[in-house]
Amino acid sequence: MADYSLLIILFAPFLGAIALIFVPRKEEFLTRMVAVVSSGICLLASAYIFFAYDTEKSGFQFTQKFAWSEELGISFYVGVDGIGGPLVFASAILLFAGIFVSWHIKDRTKEFYIFLLILAAATIGVFMSLDLFFLYFFYEMSVLPMYVLLGIWGSHTKGYLSMTDPEGIKLRDSVGYILNFGSNSKEYAAMKLTLFLSAGAVMALMGILLIYHFSGMHTFDIVELRKNANFSGPLATIIWLLVFFGFASIAPIWPLHSWSPVGHAAAPAATSMLHAGVLMKLGHFSIIRVGYEILPDTTRELIPIAAILCVFSIVYGGLVSYFAKDTKYVIGYSSSSHMGYIFLGMAALDYISLTGAVIYMFAHALATGMLFAMAGWVYDQTHTRDIPSLGGLMEKMPFLSGAFIVACMASIGMPGTVNFIAEIMIIVGSWQKYPFQVIVAILGIVLTMAYLFRMMRGLFYGQLDPEYAHAQDAKAFVDRLPLLIMIFFSISLGIFPGHFYNVVRSSVEPLLDRINQVAPLITQNSTGLLP
Repeated sequence: MADYSLLIILFAPFLGAIALIFVPRKEEFLTRMVAVVSSGICLLASAYIFFAYDTEKSGFQFTQKFAWSEELGISFYVGVDGIGGPLVFASAILLFAGIFVSWHIKDRTKEFYIFLLILAAATIGVFMSLDLFFLYFFYEMSVLPMYVLLGIWGSHTKGYLSMTDPEGIKLRDSVGYILNFGSNSKEYAAMKLTLFLSAGAVMALMGILLIYHFSGMHTFDIVELRKNANFSGPLATIIWLLVFFGFASIAPIWPLHSWSPVGHAAAPAATSMLHAGVLMKLGHFSIIRVGYEILPDTTRELIPIAAILCVFSIVYGGLVSYFAKDTKYVIGYSSSSHMGYIFLGMAALDYISLTGAVIYMFAHALATGMLFAMAGWVYDQTHTRDIPSLGGLMEKMPFLSGAFIVACMASIGMPGTVNFIAEIMIIVGSWQKYPFQVIVAILGIVLTMAYLFRMMRGLFYGQLDPEYAHAQDAKAFVDRLPLLIMIFFSISLGIFPGHFYNVVRSSVEPLLDRINQVAPLITQNSTGLLP
């Protein structure tokens, strides 16, 4: 069974979604049990590949390859290395946790779980695909369930329902209102997300097709292309830019970020968890898998673009988070800001920084997953996300407030959490090449502490408004379990990071050796935005 671990991880959610189609709508408990079992199998199998990964052997492991179209050179080829394996594990954790976070959803429960399972399976498919065709296929598959989950089960942000025309009639269902870029409707958020991601996907597809055509190898096999494809000159530059900006739109990097916080704010809690935790990482991962692996020399020359843009991501996202009053906007813009740290670690092309960037993808998934899960619970209990309207909820939610403190500590990189390991590696590994960006990143951590503590104080401390005296804490096992799972992995891997570090490092080292072998990096005299 170990040889088929990746197939189990990938198809367990898909088979769960198919099984749910045949479950009667009135059988809500059975619906939830099917979702729990399928996501649980996915989690157990992903934990196995994470801890069973052979760091001495390294490379792609647990591989399975099936010819899909010999005429087009397409194969269903899956495998994980030290970069993809942890992200598969993070996806499975958030899927399993998201099933329980959504336990109390009553509106079309079956359909919700079907689309949630498909979304998670699609992201997992990207992280394990070793064929460009299927990498892109799963990448695009992730957009459809996001659109549906936002448009049907999402929520409108503050001010939306109060918008009326002169006659006092709600405009929320009008086409004009949905397309109004100043609106706060869930339909608008779903539309904006789809348009941004689809536009970026088209750019990435153009780059992939150029690789396929001009490689002369008549294959989409990433392993073969990495070994034998040779691109140079203007063609390599064009392909790399298409791949980078096409996939960076989902990361998201400034200025392609504006769809993401809106999507976070409108999405249901479990969808926000997957959105921030793993969907955004599809961009970083795909850039590494396609750009770094197939175009190493061009990556060395052009990756400083990411070092420049990450500064704007860190600063802009952090400042907006500080002044935002909606809990989900705070966490959403915070996620956009933190994606800049990953780009910084990637841009430095240093063993320590890139290893830290990959670890940070995992760490951020857990920390942000916790924050969105708790923001969703507070909204379900109070029916508002307006921070100034809340306060004193610690009296009613002692467990949740304690878990919120842990999540905030993880987000700012408190020692003892896996976030600390990742952040310190990014900062140390990037300092020699990009000292200015590192200083900005450190200031960004201080800013993160400011807006997260501000939100925590606004939600849980102070005087309790009698209007929210009915609010309940997460007392049931199904309500506490997802938070406890994410807290456990965030702290345990932060205290015992050895295996995690070795897994990631085993794949980062040969990747950077290949890039540096083309043209060794000159880092000694680098002092500014560009090397």
